[in-house]
Amino acid sequence: MLFGMGRQILHVDMDEFFAAVEKLDNPALVGKCVLVGGDPAGRGVVSTASYEARVFGCGSAMPMITALRLCPKAIVLPGRHERYREVSEQIFEIFGRFSPLVEPLSIDEAFLDVTGSLRLMGDGEQIARDIKGAIRREVGLAASVGVAPNKFLAKLASDLEKPDGLTVITAENVQQVLDPLAIRKLWGVGPAAEKRLERLSIRTFGQIRHAAPATLTAGLGPGGQELQRLARGEDDRPVVPDHQARSISQECTFPRDVDDYDQLGDVLVEQVSQVARRLRRAGLKARTVTLKIRTGDFVTRTRSATLGEATNLTDELLAVARGLLAAWRTENPSALRLLGMGASQLIAAGGQLPLFGRQRRDKMERLDRTLDDIASRFGSQAVRRGRVKGDGAAAQSERPDGERKK
Repeated sequence: MLFGMGRQILHVDMDEFFAAVEKLDNPALVGKCVLVGGDPAGRGVVSTASYEARVFGCGSAMPMITALRLCPKAIVLPGRHERYREVSEQIFEIFGRFSPLVEPLSIDEAFLDVTGSLRLMGDGEQIARDIKGAIRREVGLAASVGVAPNKFLAKLASDLEKPDGLTVITAENVQQVLDPLAIRKLWGVGPAAEKRLERLSIRTFGQIRHAAPATLTAGLGPGGQELQRLARGEDDRPVVPDHQARSISQECTFPRDVDDYDQLGDVLVEQVSQVARRLRRAGLKARTVTLKIRTGDFVTRTRSATLGEATNLTDELLAVARGLLAAWRTENPSALRLLGMGASQLIAAGGQLPLFGRQRRDKMERLDRTLDDIASRFGSQAVRRGRVKGDGAAAQSERPDGERKK
């Protein structure tokens, strides 16, 4: 539904976060092209490009060597993830002052349901201004905020006036705001889907909203009607903090379809590591692992497996997720537009480890505690799991979600 019970949802998105922290700590970088990420001499990628670098076409997830070809004068910084984590904690502390319902999406992005705060703190727009002001005064950074009755619209709104933006979508202006938008701004529409929609003479939200459902199904499959629903601004997902979640998941939409299974394996391990850490932080274990896959033709599939007993151990969850990816690869070795991993059937953590395999699981638990401590102190890029050769679902762990969405 579009406007359920007068909800007010905020999506807060920090602008050029890693680059902004570098500028905050070194004012000499202000106004310059800054690329934060991996070594261009290796296979490093851009974590965040400053807005000055984006003018030249640089963007997150781009190979660093490509970004430097586009912007040869850019200043490349390796990233200081302990510092980014410290700043992130300051920002999330500010969020908590305005609502207990905070759903983190990454180190620098979150949904807030402020419906329960309206009587004391003003309407959604006023709360958004107050949050932006607090972040500016106390942290020294700019945030863009979208205010809307649901999560999809709030996230869309936060991207419309970057940087330092504030956009409010209401029941009265929703189609006025959405209808002129290019179809590529619709969540889930990549280059392949955009081309297919253009062949149907659909280039804007308004055009897909008015299209015949049969036309969309014929052109895009079942996903076409989901796009139409989003183009109408419909989304009934609640804002769910991790400790209240029925499932915890991570997913990544790639700028281009990916058929390199080593790369997909790297992404999968990152996702599993983040989900497992969130489970442990929330005091939860999961029994079911689900893989979400979207191919270039916009068809979305899921594959699930249920464990004999619940776990929050990274290696146990990873073994299941790898098996699901390998099985899917055997069935349908297509390039992927999206890959996601989720954990569900959650229960409270606790109790004794089973007698069978206790020593092995105890060792994995100690490893997870060590890696969690390192990640909390130095950022999740500070440690990586080794790559497993030969299974096509290779792995190495973690980097923060960063600005893939900004």
